[in-house]
Amino acid sequence: MDLSALDTPVATVDLDAVERNIARLQGYCDEHALAFRPHIKTHKLPAIAHLQVRAGAVGITCQKLGEAEVMQAAGIRDILLTFPLLGPGKAERFAALAREGELSVAADSAVVARGLSRALAGSGSEAGFLVECDTGFARTGVQTPQEAAELAELVAALPGLRFDGLMTYPTLPGTGPALRAAIDEIRARGLEVGTVSAGGTPTLFTNHEVPEVTEVRAGTYLYGDRACIANGSVPLADCALRVRATVVSRPTADRGILDCGSKALTSDPVEPSGSGHGLIVEYPDAIVYALSEEHGHVDFGSCDERPEVGEVVTLVPNHACGCTNLYDDVAVHRGGRLVGFWPVAARGKVR
Repeated sequence: MDLSALDTPVATVDLDAVERNIARLQGYCDEHALAFRPHIKTHKLPAIAHLQVRAGAVGITCQKLGEAEVMQAAGIRDILLTFPLLGPGKAERFAALAREGELSVAADSAVVARGLSRALAGSGSEAGFLVECDTGFARTGVQTPQEAAELAELVAALPGLRFDGLMTYPTLPGTGPALRAAIDEIRARGLEVGTVSAGGTPTLFTNHEVPEVTEVRAGTYLYGDRACIANGSVPLADCALRVRATVVSRPTADRGILDCGSKALTSDPVEPSGSGHGLIVEYPDAIVYALSEEHGHVDFGSCDERPEVGEVVTLVPNHACGCTNLYDDVAVHRGGRLVGFWPVAARGKVR
């Protein structure tokens, strides 16, 4: 079946572009002797996670336990969770995963470490722990080398936990010095730092410039999106995730309405401000200026040609990760010929 036969709105994934993106980043990591641990929050598909591992990834990264449970059930054995896991319910789920495969977690507090330790020790399992360091992004992460060392010491002494190293996001200009200071402080206390995990798609190809980094994480690189086009990490030709939508109304000469609104396209903004909610490939000068639940509002005023009612257009979303989570399945294709519908198995796994 050709993609043109599919009803809209539909999320499509170009498997050829996916494979190019996997090969490009894995090749970069191999060239610079960096371990690669892709983030599956972008695609949420076990089949693609297996493609990444077969290409050379050491394992995968998940943001939420629900994602990790789906991936482990699908046969992925080495998983890093990079979100703070708080509460006995999450700790027990984490310990259950650790009994079945190689599991590690990143966090920035003793509260998380002690809670996980109790659950792991009670189940007779072990997991790795990376101390998360804030190296300039101002999100989660310990704030000083001393805090990093103190948490590392605590983790090393807790049953069920194994101190494995450090984690940060993203790799920024100040990341190297901040990590070096933390490593030196930790080693001064008699501990080794085996892994230093960093990354992020916008800074993909600069990680080798930070000698402290041993492992790279990235997610959006796989699909690409308008943000990737803007920051230069993925070109339009390799943006694998696209949404096909139909022009369902042309109320005025300049305005069109698509059958994809906030329930089919992410509402995340992208630079420059005011550039809309997605790139219409066939009409690149058009602006998707607003999203209702089911309606995409488009200004075609700057376009030399304009679509007719019933025309199908293709959109590159602003943010692939948010868009993926809106669909039960994606239409996977090669060269426009349908390979099949792949269920987005980890969709909605936010706990």
